[in-house]
Amino acid sequence: MDVDPIQALLFYVAFVFSATLHEAAHAWAAKRGGDPTAYLGGQVSIDPRPHIRREPFGMFWLPLLSVAWSGWPFGYASAPYDPHWARRHPRRAAWMALAGPAANLALLLFAALLIRAGLAADLFQLPQSVGFGNLTSAGSTALDWLGRLLSIFFSLNLVLFVLNLIPVPPLDGSAAVGLLLPEETTRRYQDALRGSALAWVGILFAWLVFYQVFAPIFWLAVRLLYPEVRYG
Repeated sequence: MDVDPIQALLFYVAFVFSATLHEAAHAWAAKRGGDPTAYLGGQVSIDPRPHIRREPFGMFWLPLLSVAWSGWPFGYASAPYDPHWARRHPRRAAWMALAGPAANLALLLFAALLIRAGLAADLFQLPQSVGFGNLTSAGSTALDWLGRLLSIFFSLNLVLFVLNLIPVPPLDGSAAVGLLLPEETTRRYQDALRGSALAWVGILFAWLVFYQVFAPIFWLAVRLLYPEVRYG
């Protein structure tokens, strides 16, 4: 498979930064909710190093190898938390779970704002067609790569936002279900998920259904980004 090395590098950088902010948001929300576990581990930080130290394979080697092979980064990360705290405060734990996808949504919106600002300043132009890593057009090589980086941040964070809202373990959406349930029911739900093989079932389910879920959401996001043009 032919892989553009510069674009692969952009995807890798975007993944590491986006995953770092995602986990830092989990850690910050947990600390705000009374659990300092991740904070004491140095993970309330946008420095990727403490996150890579916790998950060196998922945050460094796997995305590096996958982006070199396919041009697309695949990886994982995690922030530690106290399960006893989560059981005592199930709603706080649910908000902690949602903080990660919320960070990805913020990055997506920031990338969209910069793309629209670039259009307004005539740095970018509306593209003839759009793709996952190509949401802009520019008149110079430097601006073209800047546009690609913003496109990657937009699309990759949309993936991380949507994926992590799927309500199956081990994704964040499964913990966020606690906001919809009575507290005692949520505790029993947490106990059922802890240490079970349901995580593997959840990963398989998410893998099988994600594209069908994501494709229409991606085109909706493109239409919101470019309401004056219809793509797709």
